[in-house]
Amino acid sequence: KVGDSKGSAIVYQGGINIPLSMKLNENNRPTMWSISAGGAYAKLNNKNFTENLVVDEIMNLGLSLNHLRPISHRWSMMLSIGGGVYMPSTRFSDIRYKNMLASGGAIFIYHLKPNLELGGGIALNNSFGYPMVFPAFYFNWRLEGRYSVKVSMMQGMEISAGYNVNKFLSMNIVAEMNGQMALLEQDGEDKIFSHQYIIVGLRPEIKLGKHLSIPITAGIHAMRPAEMTKRSLKSLFRNGSYYFQASPYASAGLQVKF
Repeated sequence: KVGDSKGSAIVYQGGINIPLSMKLNENNRPTMWSISAGGAYAKLNNKNFTENLVVDEIMNLGLSLNHLRPISHRWSMMLSIGGGVYMPSTRFSDIRYKNMLASGGAIFIYHLKPNLELGGGIALNNSFGYPMVFPAFYFNWRLEGRYSVKVSMMQGMEISAGYNVNKFLSMNIVAEMNGQMALLEQDGEDKIFSHQYIIVGLRPEIKLGKHLSIPITAGIHAMRPAEMTKRSLKSLFRNGSYYFQASPYASAGLQVKF
């Protein structure tokens, strides 16, 4: 808390992954080209802030080209290149070069077991105004059947454990980390506003056939950091000073598999 300040948030987001080509090798591992696109809009209802510590809305749009291929019996390589727009408003006429980010990455994945994959590599982006290389990590573990477990660290973090009641319904306990950010200028300085949230909740998922499902989640925001920092390398080593405290959380979605 900062004084008497408080706030809530509502987030609309969606994404699509479109395979352009795919073939499987003798180990049933794919060589695939795909395009991914996604967008998010966050409306922050901020109250009693006397300093410029938050923004009222965030719009994120992104597009990437991805390539996955096996390079040996146990190893695969995943490459991506893309870019996005990170705005503190929804006005497309306000988009400037400073609101755009380019990104890329290369990750080498080790298939430890059919349901367990570990990997590492590098990620490249210009978050601080110039290209920088960061370490990238990949972890994917899943169990499927009457009981299911999934741990994924690909985009954000997702952990779930569930019970498949029948072919129409599954009940899951989930923990996720997600967020948005905006690149902006404030008081003559280039800054980054980041809005993150860690949620824990119960998620029933209604399955309408093989290709359509409706996940509904109720739980809590365990923590919701929302920070304005300078767009410089020094900000990486700055301790976070404010965040929104725990609060109720609810969401509903639609998932379509083509």
